[in-house]
Amino acid sequence: MPLTNQVILITGAGGGLGSTAALELAKHGAHIVLLDKNIAKLEAVYDAIMNVNAVSEPVMYPFDLAGANENEYQELADKIEQKYGSLQGILHSAVEFSAFSPVATHKTKDWGHTLNVNLNAPFLLCRVLLPVLQKSAHASIVFTTDSFVRKAPAYAGAYGVSLIALEGFAKILADEHEAFGKIRVNTLIPGPVDSPLRKRAYPAEDKGKLPSMKSLAPIYLYLFGSESIGVTGQAIDARTFYL
Repeated sequence: MPLTNQVILITGAGGGLGSTAALELAKHGAHIVLLDKNIAKLEAVYDAIMNVNAVSEPVMYPFDLAGANENEYQELADKIEQKYGSLQGILHSAVEFSAFSPVATHKTKDWGHTLNVNLNAPFLLCRVLLPVLQKSAHASIVFTTDSFVRKAPAYAGAYGVSLIALEGFAKILADEHEAFGKIRVNTLIPGPVDSPLRKRAYPAEDKGKLPSMKSLAPIYLYLFGSESIGVTGQAIDARTFYL
């Protein structure tokens, strides 16, 4: 299996895209660290992985990205290093979205919470886990963004601001590590897919016309597999992705 001996941490592992990626990567041999604050959802993904006879048992790590302090982030990194010695991948799939709304009525609490989950948490995770990633011959960091907010449309609010900034952060991080050739950093743009987030954002849309979340499986395998070694600083759009 192409991902055997690869340890990959997935945030938002209980969500639609996170669980889809976790199952697909596990089926191809990866050892998955499932990170989510919802324990029931973590258990469901854990069971799904075990039911497909994955090579290795996943690890559930209940974690509140918005509520955790810096010491708790560092503790997570320390535990991963102690258990595995190194880390080969991080998929930032956790996302906070409440509703599209005008800036004039955006609540301060919602603004801060959204930026904490969508932007600050990826920064903190990368900062504490970079030393663990650097112990691998090759490692992949993948951020997840949204095609809709890339043009900074009206009413995108904190959701839009955080994901626009996240894509910029990904490019900065990729540029910092490109010369070393060990850690590649890319952004995945899933495009419209039949996901739980899409249902909340566009409740009146006919979801039967959208691609399924499973359609993203080849992209996840590519981004964490050997074929993408050397590919860094890219925004990869699922709608135009071809192997």
